[in-house]
Amino acid sequence: MKPLKSVLAPVLLSLLMAGSAFASEKVNINTADAATIERVMVNIGMSKAEAIVAYRKANGAFKSADELVKVKGVGLKTVERNRDRIVVGGGAAGKPAAATRPAAKSAATGAPGKS
Repeated sequence: MKPLKSVLAPVLLSLLMAGSAFASEKVNINTADAATIERVMVNIGMSKAEAIVAYRKANGAFKSADELVKVKGVGLKTVERNRDRIVVGGGAAGKPAAATRPAAKSAATGAPGKS
């Protein structure tokens, strides 16, 4: 019979690796649905996740993770606990970058690099 230590070591290592995989999962608070926000973020249940989505729809995309404190029920401690999980990217309310339009216009006029 193998010593208990040699049996438990691989099991514990597997659990540690699985835990770090979950911790590295990220959520874009500007595009994710409530179910994804609830699954990825710590101390965020479905009610708060739905409040985040509703706030985003009413007020536009979040510019930073810190803006989550404007959502009722989400405090600074919750934001800090989830900071490594939160991604703030372009949301539905985002506008196209201004640099994109002049570049396309320049190419159409045949004068690349000039606006």
